[in-house]
Amino acid sequence: MTKNQEVRQPGPRRAKAKKRGSTDIRSGTRRMSEEQRRRMIRFFDYNLLTVLISLICFGLVMLYSTSAYSALVTQDDSMYYFKRQIIFYVIGFAGMYIIAKIDYHIYIKGARLLYFFSVFMMALVQTPLGIEVNGARRWIMLPFNQQLQPAEIAKIAVILFIPVVICNVGKEIRSWAGIWKVLLWGGISSGCILFLTENLSTAVIVMGITCIMIFVVHPKTKPFVLIVAAGAVILLAGVKVLGAVLDDSANFRLRRVLVWLNPEDHTAEGGYQVMQGLYAVGSGGFFGKGLGNSAQKMVIPEVQNDMILSIICEELGVFGVIMVFVLFGLLLYRLMFIAQNAPDMYGSLITTGIFAHVALQVVLNVAVVINLIPTTGITLPFVSYGGTASVFLMAEMGIALGVSGRIKISE
Repeated sequence: MTKNQEVRQPGPRRAKAKKRGSTDIRSGTRRMSEEQRRRMIRFFDYNLLTVLISLICFGLVMLYSTSAYSALVTQDDSMYYFKRQIIFYVIGFAGMYIIAKIDYHIYIKGARLLYFFSVFMMALVQTPLGIEVNGARRWIMLPFNQQLQPAEIAKIAVILFIPVVICNVGKEIRSWAGIWKVLLWGGISSGCILFLTENLSTAVIVMGITCIMIFVVHPKTKPFVLIVAAGAVILLAGVKVLGAVLDDSANFRLRRVLVWLNPEDHTAEGGYQVMQGLYAVGSGGFFGKGLGNSAQKMVIPEVQNDMILSIICEELGVFGVIMVFVLFGLLLYRLMFIAQNAPDMYGSLITTGIFAHVALQVVLNVAVVINLIPTTGITLPFVSYGGTASVFLMAEMGIALGVSGRIKISE
């Protein structure tokens, strides 16, 4: 039966079918009668929008409090980071509004092209267009002296393309053959991020997004739990072996592991930022020293980026950090709500991908600040300073709001 065909039924039976609605064989959903359709209204998640604005406003306040000290040291504009971040958020809100109005099904046709475009952009990092910042070559130079991190494009490309792959795989996702087909595309993107931009943390996030999508659609949970548990044991054993065997290494990733295991002995080689961040976390108490009263922000390198949570701990204390976690919890809850109520599998999966991205980034940033894992450079979403990351995060929120706008509820 094609999409435009309908089942012809004799008089009374056909009228009865119209009254109670029929079943759409292709989509597996129940067609509603005209009266039922009139009673349905479009849903838009204003709760998600409210939480997002609250997080951004909080982030701007903390960004100013964290970065204003630079005027005392360099005699520059104390609002430099604050004003630039506002500009990026203005661009982000404009993009989010436009994207939220777009039917998300249009991404199905363009997702593959965006995926390969992201790989191409990452390859440009290895050309003369690529620039090095703080020892890492991860950016390309744009006109008007602007920088772009192609790995951010890769994140949104994977969020849009992997659901297409999963939908095409269909029921085969229940088998290992189907899982490997999906993992292959996530692995290609992660490999390009790792080898072309040397960004291990973002590669882990992209692969994590892929695995979480597979976990959501797979009917069994136990195999994934066993794999995660085995991976954690192997990882911990490997770290212990490295810590016992390697006293010195020229590889910067191994150096980060050594610094993480014993930051006190490597303060001159990367442990300084970690130690000062831990001092900030420990000195805040429950209610903190007060907004703007941090002392550690004067000495922590690049504190407005991945270490801004340590200043929140120092200035606002445990209470302030709890409030931040509550906001992130509400944001993730709204994304989960949209994913559960999306009108189709594709909308549910892309929202799940956005959920996974935000959740992984928050968890990794918190783990770095309290020294549970080696430093990664991962920022705290909507709070840390970052132009490219902020704009693309806002684009993801626009996609999620676009999915929410297609949800229909009864009056």
